[in-house]
Amino acid sequence: MRRLLPVAAAVGLLLLLAGLQPWLRFVLTIALSTGLAVLGIAMLLRAGQVSFGHALYVAAGAYAVAFARPHTGEGLLLLLLAGLVATGLGLLVGLFVTRYRDIFFGMLNLAFSMVGWSLLEKLYGLTRGTDGIRVARPTLLGFALEGAAWEWALFSAALAAALLAGALVASYLRSPAGEALGAIKTRETRLEFAGISARRVLLQAYVVSATLAGLGGAIGALATLHVTPLLAYWTHSGELVFVAILGGTGNVLGPFLGAVVFELVRVHAAAAFPDAWQMILGLVLLAIVLAAARGLVGLLDDLAVRLGWRG
Repeated sequence: MRRLLPVAAAVGLLLLLAGLQPWLRFVLTIALSTGLAVLGIAMLLRAGQVSFGHALYVAAGAYAVAFARPHTGEGLLLLLLAGLVATGLGLLVGLFVTRYRDIFFGMLNLAFSMVGWSLLEKLYGLTRGTDGIRVARPTLLGFALEGAAWEWALFSAALAAALLAGALVASYLRSPAGEALGAIKTRETRLEFAGISARRVLLQAYVVSATLAGLGGAIGALATLHVTPLLAYWTHSGELVFVAILGGTGNVLGPFLGAVVFELVRVHAAAAFPDAWQMILGLVLLAIVLAAARGLVGLLDDLAVRLGWRG
């Protein structure tokens, strides 16, 4: 029960912010969608592996929504389809990249992502190239929603997806498979001696991370109602890795906390300094990272210990 208190506090704060500031519903929905993708990257970081190409699966989920929308109008079905597409793609790529470790793992993911970005940009007849594809607003559970009702419904769906994904990943990380995933970082040889295939363990985590990224991309597509090849570009992958470091990998709250802080800082920096917001964003986030070596989650853990809330 005590473990659920931070989750309940985070959910309550998000709902409060969404209620007090209507414009934040869109920002928080984007943050939650980003958090889902970052959660997958955080899983791989447990194994000591960094993927610089997970934007490929974000784009796969988003474009799955864009391509399927003319054929179905139900939003939840689109999310399910996007997850399946990202899972299949993650399995195909994962069968190859999980044979490698460290810098080779990261660079191969980057290479696959850039191939995906190039295809999305060049196949204009199918993807509309850099113009992207407009996504018609779908229904949710059969209801055609507009305005604030749509924003609340999509925000609630994103929040529910984040809670479910967080609970499942936390359970996975506490399982024997999750313990084996962490052992890849320091004791991979011992895993093999114990008869456990490190490649299979990493492949399972990789496919799950691809699914989470695809689901995040799908939610982002439904929020913006527009998809472009930039979703698969290497800078987006780097952004996801940065958010994972910003939030911390101590627990499953880290990716979502990092994503919310990242989006809020970006929005306010862009509003206050239109001509220099990238520099302001970088300086603020750099200061946070330097002050919190274990990410925002680690900073909060240290604060809880000092206040006597945790032993």
